[in-house]
Amino acid sequence: MTNAEAMQPYQRIVQDVRDQIATGRLPAGAKIPGIKALAEEYQVAAGTVQRALTELRALGLVYSHQGRGSFVSEQASAKADSTADAIRRLEERVDELTARLESLEQRSN
Repeated sequence: MTNAEAMQPYQRIVQDVRDQIATGRLPAGAKIPGIKALAEEYQVAAGTVQRALTELRALGLVYSHQGRGSFVSEQASAKADSTADAIRRLEERVDELTARLESLEQRSN
């Protein structure tokens, strides 16, 4: 059983929305598809989508307006930006350490 198969359906929706926020496909202020659209996309009941949206709100990733829908929060976008920056810094550090290691290996040969 894969991780995706082990996830509850609402968790899969939460993870997909989190991934879309992290990659910038859903920037701050972007409207999340409605409950009906998400229910059709994921082939789940509306209650399952509602549970996913509740979880996303609890995580501070989305906020909802009655009658208007759910939107990506500024906080979520800032987290995605800081995560991307941290990843870039780690990649730069790994490149630097790799170069130093290669240099040391060449010296010892």
